[in-house]
Amino acid sequence: MSPNALRVLYRLREAGFGGYLVGGAVRDLLVGRSPKDYDVATDATPEQVKSLFRNCRLIGRRFRLAHVVYGREIIEVATFRAGGGDDIEGDRKVHADGRLLRDNIYGSIEEDAIRRDFTANALYYAIEDFSVRDYTGGYADVQAKLLRLIGDPEARYREDPVRMLRAARLAAKLGFTIEAATAEPIPRLAPLLAESAPARLFEETLKMFLSGHAVASFEMLEANGLLPALLPETAQALASNKSGALRRMLIDGLGNTDRRIAEDETVSPAFLYAVLLWPAYCRALALLQAQGVHAVEAQRRAADRVTMHQVSRTALPRRFSLPMQEIWLLQPRFALRQRKRVFRLLAHPRFRAAFDFLELRLSASNTHAEDVTFWRDAQLDPAATLAAAGQEGGPGDADAGLADADLVDAQGEAGEAPAPRKRHRRRRPQTGSV
Repeated sequence: MSPNALRVLYRLREAGFGGYLVGGAVRDLLVGRSPKDYDVATDATPEQVKSLFRNCRLIGRRFRLAHVVYGREIIEVATFRAGGGDDIEGDRKVHADGRLLRDNIYGSIEEDAIRRDFTANALYYAIEDFSVRDYTGGYADVQAKLLRLIGDPEARYREDPVRMLRAARLAAKLGFTIEAATAEPIPRLAPLLAESAPARLFEETLKMFLSGHAVASFEMLEANGLLPALLPETAQALASNKSGALRRMLIDGLGNTDRRIAEDETVSPAFLYAVLLWPAYCRALALLQAQGVHAVEAQRRAADRVTMHQVSRTALPRRFSLPMQEIWLLQPRFALRQRKRVFRLLAHPRFRAAFDFLELRLSASNTHAEDVTFWRDAQLDPAATLAAAGQEGGPGDADAGLADADLVDAQGEAGEAPAPRKRHRRRRPQTGSV
């Protein structure tokens, strides 16, 4: 258990307040997992918590919280909240559609337990007798590996639609089964996610796919009808890709992400989104090329269109969206073999990420096997690789589109993407003496 979380608990107790380790940390410890963060629930108000800790800051309007900072670790301290109450001072605000916009009416530990989302998250560890206090049946659900929503599922999802994503994420992370009554409204209420803050959906997406269980999370999204709400254009592209190549590549990419996280290697959100939105990009590119848009222009427009549509759903920052687009737009350049182009691409700051993406595309189509071999060797000795390939200034078409017939599969909407138009070189006018 985190020593800093214990410090907070004992300081609260010494000051005469009740303090309990709560939520995911207790749940994870019970199932034998190491918690990533520690939350504390208390009967002290945020202002009283701040007076006890010099290293504390208050945050939030929807839910006022105290963050006690110990270097890089933050212990989040929340005051017990009541399940309802008056709105005399604007402490509680509910939207007409049922969404909870503000909830800062404080109550008892029993009330706090009932207003939490899942029974598995409503467990409280008490330091005075080293016991786990359970007010909702969460202990039995954890033992049974069951994820159950507290209260009426439809009403709770309408209060906060992101709870549907949390249900899918926690079930994937813990290997739990979503209880039938908890799962039933999710496909029907999934469109409510469009009303959630895009920044919050972005954060939830990163939690879902960058915590070591990305494949299971994606399958949970599909199984519960949440994929069209979170990644609408990707869902459309996967539905129209009859060969299944796009899904194979996406699953392999998420599997690679899980392996890297398991090996404590870094994973870039830009690369993650390049994988998640690649089906949407391929579909948009096929539609544009079917309309006769030039290949290079179609690539740029497809990348911009997919990014713009996704940003309206999840707030993808430019520091991730721009590298994501670069990874996509560099793919056709791997088919080129001219000496200058080879050295220029090797020096590109996104080369390594783009090459990793090219290798990933092999899971969908072996069309690029020769390109992967060439560029793998070129990274070690580009001059020798060019000489061995006999490509010193050989043919290449910078306007080439994506050649994957199985990837660019928009049948039924745009037909097969047409072959890229050949680029004709313009001869320079000869100059002579007058």
